[in-house]
Amino acid sequence: MAASMFEFGLARQKFTQGVKESLKSGSFSTIERCFGDVSGSDGEKKSTYDQAFRDVIRDLVLQEQGPNSYIQAVELAIEAAHKGLCTASTPFVLLTDISEVVTLDVCDDIFKFVESKVSTWTLPTFYNAGKNYLLRMCNDLLRRLSQPQRTVFCGRIQLFLARLFPLNEKSGLNLMSQFNLENITVYNTKDVDGLLKHEEKDESMEFEEGEMGDSMSGTPIDYNLYRKFWSLQDFFRYPVQCYNKENWKKFSQNSDEVLNAFSSLKLDDVSASKKKLEQIKKGEHTYFAKYLTSEKLFDLQLSDSNFRRYVLVQFLILFQYLNATVKFKNALQVLTDEQALWVKDTTEKVYQLMKETPPHGTEFAKSIEHILSREENWNSWKNDGCQEFIREKQEESQETQQRKPRTRKRSIGEDMKASGPNKKIDLGSPELTRLWNINPDNVAACQDEKRQFLPSLENFFEEAIEQADPEAMIEDEYKLVNNSNYAWRALRLMARKSPHFFQPSNQPCKTIPLYLENMITKLAKEKPSQQAPTEEIKTQDENAETDEFLKNTEESNTPDQSSIVTLDQLEAVANKLGDNWKTLATELNLTNEEITTLQTDHPEIKAQAKQMLINWQTKEGSNAVKDVLVNALQESGLTDIVESVFTETEAEDT
Repeated sequence: MAASMFEFGLARQKFTQGVKESLKSGSFSTIERCFGDVSGSDGEKKSTYDQAFRDVIRDLVLQEQGPNSYIQAVELAIEAAHKGLCTASTPFVLLTDISEVVTLDVCDDIFKFVESKVSTWTLPTFYNAGKNYLLRMCNDLLRRLSQPQRTVFCGRIQLFLARLFPLNEKSGLNLMSQFNLENITVYNTKDVDGLLKHEEKDESMEFEEGEMGDSMSGTPIDYNLYRKFWSLQDFFRYPVQCYNKENWKKFSQNSDEVLNAFSSLKLDDVSASKKKLEQIKKGEHTYFAKYLTSEKLFDLQLSDSNFRRYVLVQFLILFQYLNATVKFKNALQVLTDEQALWVKDTTEKVYQLMKETPPHGTEFAKSIEHILSREENWNSWKNDGCQEFIREKQEESQETQQRKPRTRKRSIGEDMKASGPNKKIDLGSPELTRLWNINPDNVAACQDEKRQFLPSLENFFEEAIEQADPEAMIEDEYKLVNNSNYAWRALRLMARKSPHFFQPSNQPCKTIPLYLENMITKLAKEKPSQQAPTEEIKTQDENAETDEFLKNTEESNTPDQSSIVTLDQLEAVANKLGDNWKTLATELNLTNEEITTLQTDHPEIKAQAKQMLINWQTKEGSNAVKDVLVNALQESGLTDIVESVFTETEAEDT
């Protein structure tokens, strides 16, 4: 054991010296030579080189060699990992070690190198081994950075992570739609008769960084507006509170007052300095302020165009969440019609204020509207489970298969010609093959007398004629003419063989059984071997025979007045249905497409329910009677509506 430890120490020193010589000479040959000179397995030598690289980075940091030396060492580690001289995670370990011990300015230079190597990090050799190291390093940097002062650096880190990881990376999607509840805005909540003065401020309150203390004069402040304004930040960080009635009332009142204050305090374009406008045009204006909550700064903040824009954008983001369909919202998190109307009107007001805010208010408002519309696409993507955007390899294989020349498949006719008279033809299915090969000559098989299955009229209607005689005393429900299968076959047979089937008539038949009974009477008269039915089933006149089963369309389709569902009853049912109208629509045989169309065309639930009932009545016509609607309500478990609407209506009629 002691000998092996001693050998490991010697190898580590030799590898460390080889890395340092390669840094000085800029050549990789020294590292390769040292790897070959040391005895041992490849795994042991890789582990030794991993530690040697970390030793070199430690010495460079202690000597404060600068970011260029660090980057050169990391590049040597990348090349060594490519050639299998160290593990693939070594470059990422070195970057993590450097970022933990150097200043933020040096980290900025190191991170530029990391950004330039995205194509290397995404290679299969490095991605799986180093993605967690890079993610941990970036998160550590974000925690160290001050977002107001180093906003650009923070943004570069976020963009780098977006380039490194795929869009469907679970760690960056917030699949459960959770909110950052730790983001709490602290402000003064002590009410001093609507006015706050510097002398009356609680001495225990500490000043935030950048807040002016005793130098400020005791200017009167509208404390009510101040308190209502900063209370909105709690709704912005956690929008779910707005679905509570009490919280919604507070939010809507405070929002109206804040927006009215913005409307009354117009900002002139002249207020923006020329130097600031020139910086914006050149793209140099990249400073993002962290706004303080001191009441003494509130008047200045209201006059700041950037401050106003931040607040207005917060309103739009909140409104979009309240109206959006989010997968993890519960059934109670829905706006009422009155709340939805308020959100719509307030959204228009916010956009108008945004257009009036200089500089370039109209262009800024259009940009925000476009960004929020794109955000709806991301919301829909998350609701669908964040499906991958990259096509699967199976589709590529299908495309390559389509490009390959296909061999022509022989047709059945060609197989028949090649098979000869006695050879069996395989149709791919055992049953089809058996049926096809019963007779080698299929035309002759089809013309065989055994395949003539069409019966004669006398034989087919013989039993029906016997049942039509009243002396047989056959009940109607047992007669063949009331059997749908028998009726279908009888009509087909009469169309082929009976001259009575195609007779001109201006009136439609009331029912098929009545029509068949009339035809059976005629066939019985024409049958010589069968005596016609008794006079009880005959009519007194030949023309009256046909008129007995033919009825006028209006007369046959006119329902009983007592069974009609009135418009008042429809409205009463619609008012009591509520969200249960979809269940009733399913019982009334309305399709899912019709239900979806109703929800799209009518935003209010009562209007959806009423239009559903009207559509059902129009669709069913004379069949849309009271009994059908009552049965559907009972099947849907809405018996209370039946009792309150139809029972009370019948009582009033009596």
